[in-house]
Amino acid sequence: MNLGTLCVQSGWKPTKGEPRVLPIYQSTTFKYDTSEQMAKLFDLEEAGFFYTRLQNPTNEAVAKKIAELEGGVAAILTSSGQAANFFAVFNICEAGDHFISSKNIYGGTYNLFGVTMKKLGIECTFVDDDASEEEISAAFRPNTKLLFGESVSNPGVQVLDFEKFARVAHAHGVPFIVDNTFPTPINCRPFVWGADIVTHSTTKYMDGHATSVGGAIVDSGNFDWNAYADKYPGLTQPDPSYHGLIYAKAFGKMAYITKITSQLMRDLGSIPSPFNCFLLNLGLETLHLRVKQHCINAQKVAEWLSANENVAWIHFPGLPDDKYYSLAQKYMDGGRTSGVIAFALKGGREKSIQFMDNLKFIAIVTHVADARTCILHPASHTHRQLTEEQLREAGVAPDLIRLSVGIEDVDDIIADIKQAME
Repeated sequence: MNLGTLCVQSGWKPTKGEPRVLPIYQSTTFKYDTSEQMAKLFDLEEAGFFYTRLQNPTNEAVAKKIAELEGGVAAILTSSGQAANFFAVFNICEAGDHFISSKNIYGGTYNLFGVTMKKLGIECTFVDDDASEEEISAAFRPNTKLLFGESVSNPGVQVLDFEKFARVAHAHGVPFIVDNTFPTPINCRPFVWGADIVTHSTTKYMDGHATSVGGAIVDSGNFDWNAYADKYPGLTQPDPSYHGLIYAKAFGKMAYITKITSQLMRDLGSIPSPFNCFLLNLGLETLHLRVKQHCINAQKVAEWLSANENVAWIHFPGLPDDKYYSLAQKYMDGGRTSGVIAFALKGGREKSIQFMDNLKFIAIVTHVADARTCILHPASHTHRQLTEEQLREAGVAPDLIRLSVGIEDVDDIIADIKQAME
């Protein structure tokens, strides 16, 4: 089925007499008739639901839908996008390990990788998106376990060169993990271009209405963990907490997600509520329609901004003179990336803040990528924990304004921007 049909129809498959709409299984636990039935679930010998911290029917249906949209074999939902990125890395890294990430990523992820995970004994090296394959390869070490990047960076809206990163990762025998939050699978499917694992902040376009924080991890099933068994003992060696079970042997292509579910969720418990997953599913049903309108509106707003004399610079891959235009044309459906634009006004940081304060219905919020147009000054807000040097390393100029174009009438969006400038 095409993506629009999958948005509406996949995940929940009701049978005779069952609800047409995905039900909310608002229960912590599930009943079984015998002790043996429960024991088999705990030994991972049978599939089923017994405690919502590990699995829940509502959550699983939505995870299946996202897996189908991305073209993966399995997925798991988390309580936030940050939790998704943490679990995706921590599932194959432990104390003493190293991984590599693009430096042009969301400020919270940059801090997670560069500061918090370092406290766990896991070190991250950041590389420039535009670095050559040789330069990226030079960052690898014997204990490097993965390569990470954002398909379209937040907030700089740079487009990742998937094939370049995938070639480097696979040449060194590690998986390539991509955060695909901004384009969503409607605009980009990273598995087609060599990614092995995809993460999402479902809080953004997937939910689409700023109602529910959440995340997702999707596995393509393509990375052969057994081919690098010594490098990934967590997947290829016996797990003492499950009677010596070996994930890669017992679950094959499902090994990576099964390990997250049965090990990380069991111990760390970063789950979304069934009600939040229900709301997420409602958002997914219109994802293909909303993303298209976001992109149409953003293109018109970007063209207006690029012609405005008050604008110092603008980054939007839909503009032909943008540095990442050609990559967007190659990797994104129709060259569409998202509804997010990065730009700055002449007069610098203070003028940008003054402009934002003059807006009428375009709201200053820490959120991005929902139905309503919103705006943010990352250096003052989401990235304020970074130093001036770290800001520039992360591709965030001090005067950068992040504009998330919504699905309102585009003439009204432009009119509000215009009056705020005046």
